[in-house]
Amino acid sequence: MKLEKLREGLRRIAGRDVDAREDRGAIVLEGETDTWEARLAAGYFAANRGYRGVVNDIVAAEAPWAATEQPRGALTGAGNGDVGNGDVASGEHPLEGLSFDVAVVGGGVVGCAIARELSKWRISVILLEKEEDVACHTSSRNDGMIHDGFAAKPGTRKAAYNVRGNRLWEPLARELGIEFSRPGSIVIYESRAHAALYPAFASRAAKNGVDGWEYWSARRLRAEEPWVTGDQHGAFFLPSAGIISPYKATVALAESAAANGVRISLFTLATGFEREGNRITHVRTDRGNFSVKVVVNAAGNWADVVAGWADDRFFSLHQRRGTDMILDVQSGDFQRHIMAKPSLLQARTHTKGGGLVPTVEGNILVGPTANELPGRELYATSPAEIRQLERHIGLNLKLSPSMAITYFAGVRPCTWEEDFVIEPSRRVANLVHAAGIQSPGLASAPAIAEDVAKMTLDILGTSTRIVPNTAFRPFREAPVDLRRLSLEERAKLVARRPEYGRIVCRCEEVSEGEIRDAVRAPLSARSLDAVKRRVRAGMGRCHGGFCTPRVMEILASELGVELSEVTKKGPGSRIALGETKRRA
Repeated sequence: MKLEKLREGLRRIAGRDVDAREDRGAIVLEGETDTWEARLAAGYFAANRGYRGVVNDIVAAEAPWAATEQPRGALTGAGNGDVGNGDVASGEHPLEGLSFDVAVVGGGVVGCAIARELSKWRISVILLEKEEDVACHTSSRNDGMIHDGFAAKPGTRKAAYNVRGNRLWEPLARELGIEFSRPGSIVIYESRAHAALYPAFASRAAKNGVDGWEYWSARRLRAEEPWVTGDQHGAFFLPSAGIISPYKATVALAESAAANGVRISLFTLATGFEREGNRITHVRTDRGNFSVKVVVNAAGNWADVVAGWADDRFFSLHQRRGTDMILDVQSGDFQRHIMAKPSLLQARTHTKGGGLVPTVEGNILVGPTANELPGRELYATSPAEIRQLERHIGLNLKLSPSMAITYFAGVRPCTWEEDFVIEPSRRVANLVHAAGIQSPGLASAPAIAEDVAKMTLDILGTSTRIVPNTAFRPFREAPVDLRRLSLEERAKLVARRPEYGRIVCRCEEVSEGEIRDAVRAPLSARSLDAVKRRVRAGMGRCHGGFCTPRVMEILASELGVELSEVTKKGPGSRIALGETKRRA
């Protein structure tokens, strides 16, 4: 009866050519519809109806390619992609015939956090990442906010992991040598009626276990943020909200994992599994196949595809693209806290609505938007999205669109139930899922890593003796950040290494020494974008117009390659194709 009612509803909202069936506790949607919107409506309609998950295989005529989209590697047999204890190995199939206790699929912040957590034990771990670096996708394409936990629906995994992760990030950031701060988040009341909801806001925060909240009157808000819009009626303040650099955090987690024995294999596309009975025995990749005892699925926007390789696809993901605007670094002088002004009309949407988020570097990020669009790795921005963002700028009277220096988009992997999937597989004895990690995934990552590592060790412990890694080093030496040093500290540093006195990126005050350090690091920066993720060279208002040639020269020198071999983001993205003049 439940299934028949679901079918009737689906056909009513998505057309007669759609159907549904049950499969091992999940509901599978099939058939065809004309529009992407109808496909979305069908997926949401089927969610939260007592099934384990929703697998939406409906094909939308306006984007038929989305139904069969598969991950692609940056390069097959790239070489120079393996990192383990600081060593780099080359070769077309360096993984062929090897064996590991655990394979983590995915080099985003969650995968890297899991790998580091597992490195606390004396086991062999490999992390697979298909791109030329970690943090190439969702983990670098977000606003860096460590959410307080208020926005998550009470009772969900999101809510629990968000608050736990928020508490873990501050000590973890100290260990990793990265910057972390808690500016706190201000939810601005748009009307007196909105302000009257303070008891409901406080109740929700209490249910989620959020660490503190306050009511701010309009006068208090103006005292804390002098340039706040006049169209406000006070605010709900959450002091635990924090900010980090998401890409620096991911790199730091990966470097810490590598320093503690994890093998990080870049340019490595996982393509499937080999199984015996209900166990995965081998992982297939474009750089060789290897045996494994446990697999962790942390594949971001491809996690449902990876689950399908193991015949455990009880969920599917849909993509929510968010675009952010970056304001000039001077914008940070005019705002101390994270600010947002959600409309009461957003109560039934699947987004927090965006706002103004300070960064640890000093810029203000505006956004993000939230648009349901096909494409797991499509990062185009549009004029319509920019107009959506500009309405947030009005929250701060000192900010203006003229301060914008660039825009970027990210894609969030969402389940139809809008919650995380953190659990061991019920069908495959040695598979653990860390999937559907959309916002607040960055905030939740340390807590997810703790639980997934425990699940993994529980499985591994049935066949392997597990003991602590007594050589584990929790602290990673913080890279030199010249901009944060006093003149006296800079002078001492330059006296020791003169390359720190040669500024390459004027916008971000990045020196030659910092760039060389990034290339020489355990997880080497081997492209312009990789350098940018570590030291921000090229992230200023001129977008690398001044520093790009010099960064390329440094990369070529450190890597021992010709200038024409330096790339923006790995193979297929060379900046220079060759010399225009031959040397005499």
